[in-house]
Amino acid sequence: MTAGAAGTAGVTGGAFRRRLREPRPAIGMWVASGNPYNAEICAGGGLDWLLIDGEHAPNDVRSFLAQLQAVAPYPVAPVVRPPTDDPVLIKQLLDIGAENLLLPMVESAEQAMAIVAATRYPPAGIRGVGSAFARVSRWTRVEGYLHRANDEICVMVQIESAAGLAACTAIAAVDGVDGVFFGPADLAASLGHLGRPDHPDVVEAITSAVAVVNAAGKAAGVNAFAEPLARQYLSLGVRFILVGADVTLLARGSEELAARYLDVAEKSHHTPPSGSALPSDPTAPAGSAPPLTSGSSPASGSTPNSGSATL
Repeated sequence: MTAGAAGTAGVTGGAFRRRLREPRPAIGMWVASGNPYNAEICAGGGLDWLLIDGEHAPNDVRSFLAQLQAVAPYPVAPVVRPPTDDPVLIKQLLDIGAENLLLPMVESAEQAMAIVAATRYPPAGIRGVGSAFARVSRWTRVEGYLHRANDEICVMVQIESAAGLAACTAIAAVDGVDGVFFGPADLAASLGHLGRPDHPDVVEAITSAVAVVNAAGKAAGVNAFAEPLARQYLSLGVRFILVGADVTLLARGSEELAARYLDVAEKSHHTPPSGSALPSDPTAPAGSAPPLTSGSSPASGSTPNSGSATL
């Protein structure tokens, strides 16, 4: 690395790829809001990794970039999931600094090999050489990037269908695939159990497939928001797991907040507050306080809105 580039946030040098080989599983969450502010909030939460999603979230290359920049100062690994395995899009994502990729809907070893090739510079692959224009090399300030990149990019592929399960052994054996991630929601639909990622058939299929991936010496991953199921998969040797999402935390949290105060709101709507009295002036608006008489003042030490919370 050249002078001045040492310690530059975002140049991780294959850290997550190495992390997948460690004994302790990597615990992560989705960032599906497409929002860099949310991504930064989640980055400081103490998790091991964040999945910045582009398959089901409103992201493009520019919003991926903004979120990568937002999380770069934090000790968390960003993983980007593009909507497709288009090699042109993969090239763009790598150049903006997405060192860790999760590719959805992989159903064959041939598809997995093509994905790996899209992340490698020739002669090992087909990635276009544009590092002089790229954030990932800090515009050539990262010494030797071109010669190290192939060994530092982490490629994870996602199995989400019955066809993918059938090809799991071959997919896991592909050189350059670092991890195989299982998507229970799409797997459930493919196996005839739409909306039931916790169906016994789905759990059994994932359990068997995790064993296949582990036997191949690769990292197995899964999505599991239900804590008992997440712990079950972790006990099977899953190496990386997603256990929540920014949008679902916000949705459930706002619902819980509303429900917590619904009864209070209903009661206050129908019952006057205890000790309240009608204003002495019949023309005064309902609920207003009587005017102060000449020379009178509020109670000692009180101020308007005394005791109210401010944000």
